[in-house]
Amino acid sequence: MLAGSNIRVVVKSLIISYIITGILLLLTALLLYRLEPQQSMVSVGILVIYVLSSFLGGLLAGKGIRSRKFLWGLVTGTLYFIMLLAASWISGGIDAKAAEIITTMLLCLGGGMLGGMLA
Repeated sequence: MLAGSNIRVVVKSLIISYIITGILLLLTALLLYRLEPQQSMVSVGILVIYVLSSFLGGLLAGKGIRSRKFLWGLVTGTLYFIMLLAASWISGGIDAKAAEIITTMLLCLGGGMLGGMLA
């Protein structure tokens, strides 16, 4: 029973994280259309969105589970990254270097764990 409850909390936090990601990416697309910033600014903005979303997911998971919050935040950040990677691969392949993928992974995992720790 307890494990099922934890899974529900993590799934709920992931869904909220992806909703936040979608909203922030839409706002970023609008800014891109209006301002036409440099590619480096866009890349940084996307990374900030990923970290913020995984942080909020970890925070929600930690608040919902209330024990070993950092671990559940890490789990949430890991699942967030895996789904992000899968979505990128399905939507047309991954056009990034291994170092960029690893950096994104570490940022998502760290954001989720930090969110869990601060829950």
